[in-house]
Amino acid sequence: MKAWNVQELEVEPSHPHVLDSEIEGRVIAMQLTAGEKLAEHQVHERAWLYIVSGQVEIDDADGETLGGGAGLLAEFNPNERREVRAITDARMLLFLSPWPGDGHPSQG
Repeated sequence: MKAWNVQELEVEPSHPHVLDSEIEGRVIAMQLTAGEKLAEHQVHERAWLYIVSGQVEIDDADGETLGGGAGLLAEFNPNERREVRAITDARMLLFLSPWPGDGHPSQG
């Protein structure tokens, strides 16, 4: 078994911390300070973004905005574009599956 106390992890703002990476998926802990954002981006995998603490706003490719805090779980299709903004300091977990997804540059 592997286990992490996500609240106590030392995660520097703007420096994602990969907790685990297997062919079935990858888990990344992230910390954003208030006002900081993950600029519009997409990944090749299906993605789930879980808000551990703080408040965020998420803009999707259709121009919809969703706000939420601790406990919010958002799911994104492979290659779906989004932007995440921290309204307050926010800790998040990003789950990607499978890892790497179809079309990922590492598949050369």
